[in-house]
Amino acid sequence: MGVTTSLGFSVSDFWDALLACRSGIRRITSFDPSEYRSQIAGEITDFDANAFLEPKLTVRLDRFAQLALAATKEAVEMSGVDFSREVAQRCGAIVGTGIGGLLEIETQHKRLLERGPRRVSPLMIPKLMANAAAAQVSILYGIKGPNASTVTACASAANAIADAADLIRRGEVDVMISGGAEAAITPLGLAGFCAQKALSTRNDEPERASRPFDADRDGFIIGEGAGIVVLEELEHARRRDARIYAEFLGSGASADAYNIVAPDPSGTGAVIAMKNALDDAGLNPTDVDYVNAHGTSTVLGDEMEALAIRQLFGNHADKLPVSATKSMTGHLLGASAAVEAVATIMAVDKNVIHPTANYETPDPKCNLDCVPGAPREAVVNAAISNSFGFGGHNVTLAFGKFTG
Repeated sequence: MGVTTSLGFSVSDFWDALLACRSGIRRITSFDPSEYRSQIAGEITDFDANAFLEPKLTVRLDRFAQLALAATKEAVEMSGVDFSREVAQRCGAIVGTGIGGLLEIETQHKRLLERGPRRVSPLMIPKLMANAAAAQVSILYGIKGPNASTVTACASAANAIADAADLIRRGEVDVMISGGAEAAITPLGLAGFCAQKALSTRNDEPERASRPFDADRDGFIIGEGAGIVVLEELEHARRRDARIYAEFLGSGASADAYNIVAPDPSGTGAVIAMKNALDDAGLNPTDVDYVNAHGTSTVLGDEMEALAIRQLFGNHADKLPVSATKSMTGHLLGASAAVEAVATIMAVDKNVIHPTANYETPDPKCNLDCVPGAPREAVVNAAISNSFGFGGHNVTLAFGKFTG
């Protein structure tokens, strides 16, 4: 596993911050946000791509790809896989993103207007394209198996991980690098979300602004970062005596077929995705010990997810811990599912559930055990992670404790 987030550039730092209930949300510093309705974000303020990558490579990458490769480097090092010794076509990469190289688009558009078309960079297209991160991962490690990018808004990284796991299950590959990356905290990106009135305007209290399932929530907080996991076929991992953190059990997907941005308030799509994941994993609802919620801190989204969890899990929902990583990271859009997959895997591996920050005033419409304020020790044999994206894309991933 590897992460680059406002809570740290390593899984250990990220996990420690989650357990400490520490927020990475601050006032935006990369540009002046004074004219915007929302002026806060889960911004990574001290990231130096050259500390992770060769300088001659970093200049060829948009920020979202830089974040992806930094997280990939940690994940590969943690995995112990030496790709130079693997069969190249038996290894692949799928890295999702919701938006791609937005910063490069803005930079080059400004150059076009100010200096003319001949001054636009020849690197613009390969930097902005959504598949750039996945492609650069394969180039960096010389892996020649399936390579793709999934683009399903905030479910992008979940689709990427599910697709990567399916390739291994089908026997096409032995190892997959997968996850998601996003860097959309830009003037245009922020303006677009502000225009939708989707973001919190709690600008004077940034650390308290993201409050999933809380009655006083007023919108999500945009974040940036990347999450990457290395998935490996079991016998392949055993042959090299790999450290296994969790088992990928299954996935489920659905479409709301309702609205391009609003979730279906009935929760039907979310229920289908969660049920499909449990069926794929061979789990009953009562087997699930933890839900890492999509939990964006929007009024409609949190209500829908809570309703869906109640519908699927029934009475088991009364004792089912549900926590929201976005309460501390903000919403990493196309990267969120991968970062939250890491949080879910850590809960399975460590038997500790991270808390939901800022859950202070219970909302009767979100009547769940939201693990407020402090981490909780609990045996986590099976857990699911939900991701729901604009367009009505719903994906649920299921992970379990490895006992083999």
